[in-house]
Amino acid sequence: LQLFVLSPQEVTASSRHYVDRLFDLDPQKVLQGVIDMKNAVIGNNKQKANLIVLGAVPRLLYLLQQETSSTELRTECAVVLGSLAMGTENNVKSLLDCHIIPALLQGLLSPDLKFIEACLRCLRTIFISPVTPEDLLYTDATVISHLMALLSRSRYTQEYICQIFSHCCKGPDHQTILFNHGAVQNIAHLLVSTSYKVRMQALKCFSVLAFENPQVSMTLVNVSVDGELLPQIFVKMLQRDKPIEMQLTSAKCLTSMCRAGAIRTDDPCIVLKTLPCLVRMCSKDRLLEERVEGAETLAYLIETDVELQRIASITDHLIVMLADYFKYPSSVSAITDIKRLDHDLKHAHELRQAAFKLYASLGANDEDIRKKIIETENMMDRIVNGLAESSIKVRLAAVRCLHSLSRSVQQLRTSFQDHAVWKPLMKVLQNAPNEILVVASSTLCNLLLEFSPSKEPILESGAIELLCSLTQSENLALRVNGIWALMNMAFQAEQKIKSDILRGLSTEQLFQLLSDSDVNVLMKTLGLLRNLLSTRPHIDHIMSTHGKQIMQAVTLILEGEHNIEVKEQTLCILANIADGTTAKELIMTNDDILQKIKYYMSHSNAKLQLAAMFCISNLIWNEEEGSQERQDKLRDMGIVDILHKLSQSSDPNLCDK
Repeated sequence: LQLFVLSPQEVTASSRHYVDRLFDLDPQKVLQGVIDMKNAVIGNNKQKANLIVLGAVPRLLYLLQQETSSTELRTECAVVLGSLAMGTENNVKSLLDCHIIPALLQGLLSPDLKFIEACLRCLRTIFISPVTPEDLLYTDATVISHLMALLSRSRYTQEYICQIFSHCCKGPDHQTILFNHGAVQNIAHLLVSTSYKVRMQALKCFSVLAFENPQVSMTLVNVSVDGELLPQIFVKMLQRDKPIEMQLTSAKCLTSMCRAGAIRTDDPCIVLKTLPCLVRMCSKDRLLEERVEGAETLAYLIETDVELQRIASITDHLIVMLADYFKYPSSVSAITDIKRLDHDLKHAHELRQAAFKLYASLGANDEDIRKKIIETENMMDRIVNGLAESSIKVRLAAVRCLHSLSRSVQQLRTSFQDHAVWKPLMKVLQNAPNEILVVASSTLCNLLLEFSPSKEPILESGAIELLCSLTQSENLALRVNGIWALMNMAFQAEQKIKSDILRGLSTEQLFQLLSDSDVNVLMKTLGLLRNLLSTRPHIDHIMSTHGKQIMQAVTLILEGEHNIEVKEQTLCILANIADGTTAKELIMTNDDILQKIKYYMSHSNAKLQLAAMFCISNLIWNEEEGSQERQDKLRDMGIVDILHKLSQSSDPNLCDK
């Protein structure tokens, strides 16, 4: 139990007097005592703390639950408890420790509406506190259905219950419970309530119910209230003359429905209404929270759609407008408000995070948009600073933004080089949590492409060791990125780098990756092997040190249950080995492998037949030493007969080869 440490002087006699009156034998005096207590605690946090320390809460809860208490007394007790909950987070913790939630939920079974409303108001205050576990609402299955039934009682029950739902709906499990209890049907008609507060809370409910939830989104599209479909109602709530909070929340509903595929991305309600509304929220006239929510919602809306990215990038100079997120944390209208300025400075990092997220979405696909983003004043410096911020959310968003921009060949060659972006990126990779590691390692993959000037310095800064360690991660995305980056690193690399990669990975780890259950890991590992085994001197060198193990790996895969792409990639590796001067012998002396090549020449899939023929053609060049013996051996195996048959093939590629 958390108690406040107050000096005895502070626990004033008057506070004690309030608590003592709760124990009077005369019910009328008890009621008056509770009413006086209610008036004493309104807006007085010190008084609230005193009363909690003196044990008022258990007594108030006892009176609230007593069948013999008058309804008026029980109602006043609920009001005082609600007032105590309005104080600090410690107050709420104290109330929770006294098991206030079961007591209030029990109170909802009363026939008296005023008492029910007081209980709901108190529950609402407790549930919107960050210290209250949402799961407390779901421990008893009958609670949700009872709350749904109470929705029809009054506008206050509607407002409080919707507010409780929207605060306690965290994640798909909660969404499913509420959805299965008829939340959509029960709340939809509240969107046209005469009370603004009810409309607003109902709207918030839908925004959390539909978030990343296709089932809810698909249902919402077809629900109508008074002959009007919900999307049309949401669009009306987006209009400029509506309060900002209403515009933003309805934009979030439409965004979730669009991302779930319930509304098309080219629907006018998205292109002409939702998107422009969210861009408006990014203006520096808006309050910090509105700008943050506007940018984050817009980033989510356009994240996967190129056309929406293009439209957003040319709406209201959005790219330039976002630059203000780094300069002006406070809106123009708040400059005169000292308290507001102080708040905004403390929360300025949220703006930076939101801007990075939106830049990442804007630049996800289009080269021209990336160019515009990078040309925005000090953009690269801002990203570099973002990578080093203390807030993990800002770091993650900055890495995302960098990743998005790193998809551009042009930028990798210019801006990324000028700002030595790889340095802070390597630093981020040292000991970051997985969610940052995944995006940062993806970005590193792009910086290691052969045309990127950052490739050399990254290698010198110990990247091989770092990437080899990623390939051992439990996290699939990290394994894929680690091996992918090594594959990019090995492409057209010099022999020393290739040897370092093989040494860093170890044969054991290579086999581990080749038997990974994920086909992506397998394909990237084969890609790495193929890149390592390119150019003759390298092929011969690597096969002289690792030949036995590599041939074993190739055999393993050609014998395993793998898809066509995997087998094709493996045969291409064999063709590379066949191109070596001394490495050839490892194939020629391995009858098992030769039989496999022969088998794939007659396979039903043309891709595999072609890849197998590449192996043969690399083994038989006339001008190479020992070609005669190799040709004789292959002739004896019946390869020529297969070639005759293939020259009659209807596939022109096979014919030519």
